Amino acid sequence: MSSIAHQPSRRSFLKKTGGLGLGLGLSVLLPGTMASLGIAEAGEVSGQPFAPNAFIRITPDNKVIVVIKHAELGQGVYTGLATLVAEELDADWSQVVSEAAPADASKYNNLFFGPMQATGGSTSIANAYMQMREAGAAARNMLVGAAADKWQVSAKQISVNRGVVEHKASGKQATFGELSALAALQPVPEKVVVKTPDQFRLIGQTVARKDGGKTDGTAVFTQDIMLPDMLVAVVAHPPRFGAQLKSVDDKEALKTSGVEAVVRLENAVAVLAKTFWQAKTARDKLVLGWDETKAFQQSSDELYEEYQELANKPGLVARQEGDVDVAFDNAFQVLDAEYAFPYLAHAAMEPMDCVVKAAGGNVDIWNGAQMQSVDQMAVAQVFGVSPEKVKVHSLYAGGSFGRRGMPHCDYLLEAANIAKAYNKPVPIKLVWTREDDMRAGYYRPMYFHKLKAGLDKNGQLIAWQHRIVGQSITEGTMMAGIFTKDGVDQTSVEGAVNLPYQIPNLQVELHTTSKPVPVLWWRSVGSTHTAFAVETFIDELAAAAKQDPVEYRMGLLSEHPRHRAVLKLAAEKAAWDKPAAPGRVRGIALHESFRSYVAQVAELSLGDDGQVNVEKVTCAVDCGLAINPDIVKAQMEGGIGYGLSPTLMSEIRFQQGKVVESNFHDYQVVRMREMPEIDVHIMPSAEPPTGVGEPATPVIAPAVANAVFLAEGERIRRLPMKKS
Repeated sequence: MSSIAHQPSRRSFLKKTGGLGLGLGLSVLLPGTMASLGIAEAGEVSGQPFAPNAFIRITPDNKVIVVIKHAELGQGVYTGLATLVAEELDADWSQVVSEAAPADASKYNNLFFGPMQATGGSTSIANAYMQMREAGAAARNMLVGAAADKWQVSAKQISVNRGVVEHKASGKQATFGELSALAALQPVPEKVVVKTPDQFRLIGQTVARKDGGKTDGTAVFTQDIMLPDMLVAVVAHPPRFGAQLKSVDDKEALKTSGVEAVVRLENAVAVLAKTFWQAKTARDKLVLGWDETKAFQQSSDELYEEYQELANKPGLVARQEGDVDVAFDNAFQVLDAEYAFPYLAHAAMEPMDCVVKAAGGNVDIWNGAQMQSVDQMAVAQVFGVSPEKVKVHSLYAGGSFGRRGMPHCDYLLEAANIAKAYNKPVPIKLVWTREDDMRAGYYRPMYFHKLKAGLDKNGQLIAWQHRIVGQSITEGTMMAGIFTKDGVDQTSVEGAVNLPYQIPNLQVELHTTSKPVPVLWWRSVGSTHTAFAVETFIDELAAAAKQDPVEYRMGLLSEHPRHRAVLKLAAEKAAWDKPAAPGRVRGIALHESFRSYVAQVAELSLGDDGQVNVEKVTCAVDCGLAINPDIVKAQMEGGIGYGLSPTLMSEIRFQQGKVVESNFHDYQVVRMREMPEIDVHIMPSAEPPTGVGEPATPVIAPAVANAVFLAEGERIRRLPMKKS
């Protein structure tokens, strides 16, 4: 039978909640008590684990369970955060198990984001670095105290190594599990002392990852969730952004085997069936009428022309130093360039999906949760319950690149509204197809840049003007108040306003456009386009000044030693001072994002048809202290591969308001056979760790483009370079 129901809009949810600050407290929980966590004392309940704080449970059978507050998206956070705890606890790595934290911002908030439990901005290790270390140190102190009381010796005489607590003078030993009940009776330390770098045993070393099961099929993703009586929902979305649903003919769809209902949402239609294929088959039989009079109708080329016109006009000033107009008037040489960047899909291997079950006033969600606090509040609003009534079961996510970090909660709200409309206490699994996500999802915005630079007679850079045109990622969301200042969305200009090069006269301007195309942060956010514009233009200025690109940059970086160091390291490791192998050319680029510094040298060859073949990339990264060098290298490699796709082939195009691309046959991405050799070098550092998930991505495109110029004598002004 057919269920027809209208649901409240996403916009009304945002208006009613008014932001993230409602009811979400900030709590690091160190020092803290078990009572404050609602965890029973191990001495009170036989067999209960020892839980000294929100992040650690030690079981009687000697497992150390580390509760991970951040989403595991493939970036290795289950390993990195567990390493911090295990280091200070002096646990044996084999006894450590990582487990997803429940959704509770009072205990598991991102310390950089305030009262919100969320993963993003390459902040996971950086924000939790001391928090997790102190958690481990507190647990260690309590285990030592328990042993001291049990053996009637001084705690100073007790050592801990690889999960064994020992009093060497008497030869007494105990495992963590054996001491867990007694440790639970110890007072939680008010203060703890963490190790110095020379004492590290695990930090800085490569250890086995804790997010296993991905190669043998035992890892659990949303698609693996199978619950009793569960139905699968597939949704028909508008053919153009802004189109309005006006009629539904579901007669043929309802005749499809396995179909239980057709649910009309505010501006979409969902089919519920026993299996995905039944639901999709029925979805394709729907006859829907759409009012497209106010829908988006523009093509990509039309947008580029519009953006180019805006770039010729002054915008809102995002950064200003000196007087660029006077400097240009006095310049010996003036150069300018324009750059165009398309919309991009996130194209994670796991398209959007989640499971929602509402029953008895409680709601359960299973998904690869990236912003648990936002998800809780959004779903709670749909069902009219408090956020505490919404339980989030955080699963592995098959990639995200920003797509699951949704202030809009689009697919979650969709699933919740379907479950509410169906109004039966059964689980609903929402599954978006690749085509759904490619054509009805969210995108990295299209951008247009116009740059102008002035050189003096010695080739010195004396003036720099940078205009950026594009949509705001945060406009209309609860994030706008955080990121938008004086009308300038900082996510649009990052990488441009924090330019490290010393230029006496500098101005960065922004035009924010308003389009109905939904946009969202994409791996490395604003730096995805600003790094390309800046670093290819800097190369062009070096050529105009008749200077080597590395030396030219070095001359502009006297106040930025960490930039200089990675630039020098990448150049040295790539043998920049020696000619490239016959048939090959090299280009270099440098960029800081998410508090990390990355330089890359791209070495490429050209095929007989002019196809760009990236043969090797030498990457130098300064990310502070590298918790696990192998994961840092993996993130650099993955970030380079991800950035190569829009460099060479990926783009989302619009024709008369419709998305052209639909799947990987036309939204091309780099395949394994096209991946270059990658040589990663990590700068030794004692500085606190910074981000590694995103900083490699924006650097590869300008490095490749600068090499292409040497090969072809052509400056790349528009991405992707080639469309196969």
